Amino acid sequence: MYNHHMLLNLPLILETRRNHALEHATLHVLARTHAHQSMAGHSNPTGFFLLGDFETDEVKSAAEEAFARLRAGESGLAVHPGCGTNLVAATVLPATFAWAPFRGAKSTRWRILLIPLALTFALFGYFLSRPLGPWLQRYITTEADLGDMQIVDVRLVRQGVHRIITK
Repeated sequence: MYNHHMLLNLPLILETRRNHALEHATLHVLARTHAHQSMAGHSNPTGFFLLGDFETDEVKSAAEEAFARLRAGESGLAVHPGCGTNLVAATVLPATFAWAPFRGAKSTRWRILLIPLALTFALFGYFLSRPLGPWLQRYITTEADLGDMQIVDVRLVRQGVHRIITK
């Protein structure tokens, strides 16, 4: 029997999921003082990149606060509204639902007649995707339990890009 937890807990995947949680939590902390600033992140097994116009000390402080708050049980910080997971859910699900009515259509005329139904299906898919993105973040793409992870270094890669290294 297939167990998705085994896959999600493979070392490189688990480390990426933990870094993804820390990335989101760090973005939440930075958003308190930089509410209207553009920011983004990208996680991998050895840490994450943070994109935005921040001082290195700010990033280090935010990452340390985020780390402490996740450790203290604030798992909600691992879910972020700007995450690409939400974007994927909001595009793939409606597109799949919209495509479904066309599967059996043999003629162009039938396809044209099915457009309103396809749009209705797409809308339904979109509304379903709203809670799906955060659910996917909470249970699949992030792991708020940081285990024995530590922040090793926070360094400026170039203007607007910081690298947070974990182990």
